Amino acid sequence: MAGIWLDHGIWVIVADGEKALFLRNKGDAEYPNLEVVREMRDENPPTREQGTDEPGRYTNGQSPQKSAFSETDWQRYGKERFAEEIAERLYKLAHRGEFEKIVLVAPPVVLGAMRKALHKEVDARVACEVPKTLTNHTVWDIEQLLKNNA
Repeated sequence: MAGIWLDHGIWVIVADGEKALFLRNKGDAEYPNLEVVREMRDENPPTREQGTDEPGRYTNGQSPQKSAFSETDWQRYGKERFAEEIAERLYKLAHRGEFEKIVLVAPPVVLGAMRKALHKEVDARVACEVPKTLTNHTVWDIEQLLKNNA
């Protein structure tokens, strides 16, 4: 598959559940030069460190048997909340005219949560979505991965 066309000035948002990089292409499509514009971080420890209670139980009428609720995945909720914060930040930037087109790069869970939370003004500017985790890659690696085989 051909790489993503990274026009001059296009923004690339690389996010996961704990970190987001806002990058802008200072180069052109053939020789991209992504520059970090902004970085967001969120502390989201594993669920075992966030929840202390056991799942709740309930009885169903006259039956002596008890059933259990499933345990809450606090880390997933944290990732979804952080994705909503990213979407809100993108709306503010779009409203100020900071970017014309963006590329969203995030794991599927985070990408889905961001997509749900995106304002229509931002959604209209999304050029491409890439369901990958690239937050721990260098900016140069991100450039090459997007250019060569997104």
